[in-house]
Amino acid sequence: MSFWEYVGSRHAQLLADTFQHASAVFQCMVVATLAGVAIGVATYRSEWAGNLAVTAGATLLTIPSLALIGLLVPVTGLGVAPTVTALVLYGLLPIVRNAIVGLRGVDPALVDAAKGIGMSRAARLFRVELPLAWPPILTGIRVSTQMLMGIAAIAAYASGPGLGNEIFRGISSLGSVNALNQVLAGTLGIIVLALGFDAAYVLIGRLTIPRGIRA
Repeated sequence: MSFWEYVGSRHAQLLADTFQHASAVFQCMVVATLAGVAIGVATYRSEWAGNLAVTAGATLLTIPSLALIGLLVPVTGLGVAPTVTALVLYGLLPIVRNAIVGLRGVDPALVDAAKGIGMSRAARLFRVELPLAWPPILTGIRVSTQMLMGIAAIAAYASGPGLGNEIFRGISSLGSVNALNQVLAGTLGIIVLALGFDAAYVLIGRLTIPRGIRA
Protein backbone atom coordinates (compact mmCIF):
# COMPACT_ATOMS: atom_id res chain seq x y z
CA MET A 1 0.00 0.00 0.00
CA SER A 2 1.39 3.43 -0.96
CA PHE A 3 1.63 6.26 1.57
CA TRP A 4 -1.25 8.22 0.04
CA GLU A 5 -3.44 5.12 -0.09
CA TYR A 6 -2.69 4.60 3.60
CA VAL A 7 -3.59 8.20 4.40
CA GLY A 8 -6.83 7.88 2.43
CA SER A 9 -7.84 4.70 4.24
CA ARG A 10 -6.96 6.09 7.68
CA HIS A 11 -7.90 9.74 7.22
CA ALA A 12 -10.53 9.77 9.98
CA GLN A 13 -8.12 8.42 12.61
CA LEU A 14 -5.32 10.68 11.39
CA LEU A 15 -7.53 13.75 11.60
CA ALA A 16 -8.60 12.78 15.12
CA ASP A 17 -4.98 12.29 16.21
CA THR A 18 -3.99 15.59 14.59
CA PHE A 19 -6.76 17.46 16.40
CA GLN A 20 -5.80 15.86 19.74
CA HIS A 21 -2.14 16.72 19.18
CA ALA A 22 -2.88 20.35 18.31
CA SER A 23 -5.34 20.68 21.20
CA ALA A 24 -2.88 19.26 23.74
CA VAL A 25 -0.07 21.55 22.62
CA PHE A 26 -2.32 24.62 22.48
CA GLN A 27 -3.81 24.09 25.93
CA CYS A 28 -0.42 23.36 27.49
CA MET A 29 1.03 26.46 25.83
CA VAL A 30 -1.72 28.61 27.33
CA VAL A 31 -0.91 27.29 30.81
CA ALA A 32 2.87 27.54 30.24
CA THR A 33 2.52 31.11 28.93
CA LEU A 34 0.47 32.28 31.91
CA ALA A 35 2.80 30.57 34.37
CA GLY A 36 5.98 31.64 32.55
CA VAL A 37 4.99 35.31 32.32
CA ALA A 38 3.89 35.28 35.97
CA ILE A 39 7.27 33.84 37.00
CA GLY A 40 9.04 36.43 34.86
CA VAL A 41 7.05 39.29 36.42
CA ALA A 42 7.76 37.97 39.91
CA THR A 43 11.52 37.60 39.40
CA TYR A 44 12.78 40.11 36.82
CA ARG A 45 13.52 42.88 39.33
CA SER A 46 15.89 40.63 41.33
CA GLU A 47 19.09 39.36 39.71
CA TRP A 48 19.32 36.24 41.85
CA ALA A 49 15.61 35.42 41.59
CA GLY A 50 15.65 35.77 37.82
CA ASN A 51 18.75 33.60 37.53
CA LEU A 52 17.17 31.00 39.81
CA ALA A 53 14.01 30.88 37.68
CA VAL A 54 15.99 30.45 34.45
CA THR A 55 18.29 27.85 36.01
CA ALA A 56 15.34 25.84 37.30
CA GLY A 57 13.74 25.86 33.86
CA ALA A 58 17.01 24.88 32.21
CA THR A 59 17.43 22.01 34.68
CA LEU A 60 14.02 20.65 33.72
CA LEU A 61 15.03 20.64 30.06
CA THR A 62 18.05 18.45 30.82
CA ILE A 63 15.71 15.62 31.84
CA PRO A 64 14.98 13.41 28.79
CA SER A 65 11.30 13.68 27.89
CA LEU A 66 10.78 9.92 27.91
CA ALA A 67 12.34 9.69 31.38
CA LEU A 68 10.22 12.55 32.76
CA ILE A 69 7.01 11.04 31.42
CA GLY A 70 8.03 7.67 32.86
CA LEU A 71 8.62 9.30 36.26
CA LEU A 72 5.24 11.04 36.12
CA VAL A 73 3.22 7.93 35.29
CA PRO A 74 3.35 6.43 38.86
CA VAL A 75 2.18 9.79 40.21
CA THR A 76 -0.40 10.91 37.66
CA GLY A 77 -1.30 7.65 35.91
CA LEU A 78 -1.44 7.07 32.16
CA GLY A 79 -3.10 9.28 29.56
CA VAL A 80 -3.61 13.02 29.52
CA ALA A 81 -2.25 13.92 32.98
CA PRO A 82 1.44 13.04 32.44
CA THR A 83 1.28 14.56 28.96
CA VAL A 84 -0.05 17.89 30.19
CA THR A 85 2.34 18.02 33.15
CA ALA A 86 5.41 17.26 31.04
CA LEU A 87 4.49 19.68 28.25
CA VAL A 88 3.83 22.56 30.64
CA LEU A 89 7.12 22.00 32.46
CA TYR A 90 9.11 21.79 29.23
CA GLY A 91 7.40 24.88 27.82
CA LEU A 92 8.34 27.16 30.70
CA LEU A 93 12.01 27.97 30.08
CA PRO A 94 11.86 29.97 26.81
CA ILE A 95 8.87 31.95 28.08
CA VAL A 96 10.35 32.69 31.53
CA ARG A 97 13.72 33.63 30.08
CA ASN A 98 12.27 35.88 27.38
CA ALA A 99 9.81 37.49 29.80
CA ILE A 100 12.67 38.41 32.13
CA VAL A 101 14.83 39.68 29.27
CA GLY A 102 11.95 41.66 27.80
CA LEU A 103 10.90 43.27 31.09
CA ARG A 104 14.47 44.15 32.00
CA GLY A 105 14.93 45.68 28.56
CA VAL A 106 12.14 48.23 28.95
CA ASP A 107 13.54 51.77 28.93
CA PRO A 108 13.58 52.98 32.57
CA ALA A 109 12.76 56.50 31.35
CA LEU A 110 9.41 55.26 30.07
CA VAL A 111 8.64 53.60 33.40
CA ASP A 112 9.62 56.79 35.26
CA ALA A 113 7.41 58.86 32.96
CA ALA A 114 4.47 56.56 33.65
CA LYS A 115 5.18 56.83 37.36
CA GLY A 116 5.36 60.60 37.05
CA ILE A 117 1.85 60.85 35.62
CA GLY A 118 0.48 58.89 38.56
CA MET A 119 0.28 55.33 37.27
CA SER A 120 0.28 52.66 39.95
CA ARG A 121 2.83 49.86 39.88
CA ALA A 122 0.25 47.45 38.46
CA ALA A 123 -0.81 49.96 35.80
CA ARG A 124 2.81 50.51 34.78
CA LEU A 125 3.30 46.76 34.50
CA PHE A 126 0.21 46.03 32.39
CA ARG A 127 0.09 49.23 30.32
CA VAL A 128 3.79 49.98 29.79
CA GLU A 129 6.20 47.17 30.68
CA LEU A 130 4.37 44.06 29.46
CA PRO A 131 3.31 45.61 26.12
CA LEU A 132 6.92 46.66 25.44
CA ALA A 133 8.19 43.23 26.53
CA TRP A 134 5.63 41.42 24.36
CA PRO A 135 7.88 40.88 21.28
CA PRO A 136 10.48 38.77 23.13
CA ILE A 137 7.74 37.01 25.09
CA LEU A 138 6.03 36.04 21.82
CA THR A 139 9.35 34.75 20.52
CA GLY A 140 9.63 32.58 23.62
CA ILE A 141 6.12 31.25 23.02
CA ARG A 142 7.03 30.36 19.44
CA VAL A 143 10.16 28.50 20.54
CA SER A 144 8.25 26.62 23.24
CA THR A 145 5.52 25.60 20.82
CA GLN A 146 8.00 24.12 18.35
CA MET A 147 9.64 22.16 21.17
CA LEU A 148 6.34 20.86 22.49
CA MET A 149 5.20 19.66 19.08
CA GLY A 150 7.94 17.04 19.12
CA ILE A 151 7.79 16.27 22.83
CA ALA A 152 4.03 15.68 22.64
CA ALA A 153 4.72 12.75 20.31
CA ILE A 154 6.77 11.07 23.05
CA ALA A 155 3.72 11.27 25.33
CA ALA A 156 2.16 8.41 23.37
CA TYR A 157 4.50 6.21 25.42
CA ALA A 158 2.20 6.92 28.37
CA SER A 159 -1.02 6.54 26.33
CA GLY A 160 -1.13 10.26 25.72
CA PRO A 161 -3.17 11.78 22.89
CA GLY A 162 -1.91 12.83 19.48
CA LEU A 163 0.10 11.81 16.46
CA GLY A 164 2.73 10.09 18.56
CA ASN A 165 0.40 7.09 18.71
CA GLU A 166 0.73 6.70 14.96
CA ILE A 167 4.52 6.84 15.20
CA PHE A 168 4.70 4.36 18.09
CA ARG A 169 2.35 1.95 16.30
CA GLY A 170 4.65 2.03 13.31
CA ILE A 171 7.78 1.50 15.39
CA SER A 172 6.22 -1.39 17.28
CA SER A 173 5.28 -3.13 14.03
CA LEU A 174 8.50 -2.61 12.06
CA GLY A 175 8.63 -5.02 9.14
CA SER A 176 4.89 -4.92 8.55
CA VAL A 177 3.36 -3.49 5.38
CA ASN A 178 2.27 -0.15 6.89
CA ALA A 179 4.96 0.42 9.53
CA LEU A 180 6.80 3.06 7.49
CA ASN A 181 3.53 4.68 6.43
CA GLN A 182 2.45 5.02 10.06
CA VAL A 183 5.73 6.63 11.15
CA LEU A 184 5.74 8.92 8.11
CA ALA A 185 2.11 9.98 8.58
CA GLY A 186 2.68 10.87 12.23
CA THR A 187 5.91 12.71 11.50
CA LEU A 188 4.56 14.73 8.59
CA GLY A 189 1.44 15.58 10.58
CA ILE A 190 3.56 17.04 13.38
CA ILE A 191 5.64 19.06 10.90
CA VAL A 192 2.52 20.50 9.27
CA LEU A 193 1.07 21.40 12.67
CA ALA A 194 4.33 23.07 13.75
CA LEU A 195 4.41 25.17 10.57
CA GLY A 196 0.75 26.08 11.00
CA PHE A 197 1.22 27.21 14.60
CA ASP A 198 4.30 29.23 13.68
CA ALA A 199 2.43 30.97 10.86
CA ALA A 200 -0.32 31.84 13.35
CA TYR A 201 2.25 33.35 15.72
CA VAL A 202 3.68 35.46 12.89
CA LEU A 203 0.18 36.79 12.20
CA ILE A 204 -0.42 37.45 15.91
CA GLY A 205 2.88 39.36 16.03
CA ARG A 206 1.88 41.54 13.09
CA LEU A 207 -1.49 42.27 14.70
CA THR A 208 -0.24 42.95 18.23
CA ILE A 209 3.25 44.44 17.87
CA PRO A 210 3.40 48.08 16.73
CA ARG A 211 5.52 48.61 13.64
CA GLY A 212 7.87 50.91 15.59
CA ILE A 213 9.04 48.16 17.97
CA ARG A 214 8.70 45.19 15.60
CA ALA A 215 12.00 43.38 15.14
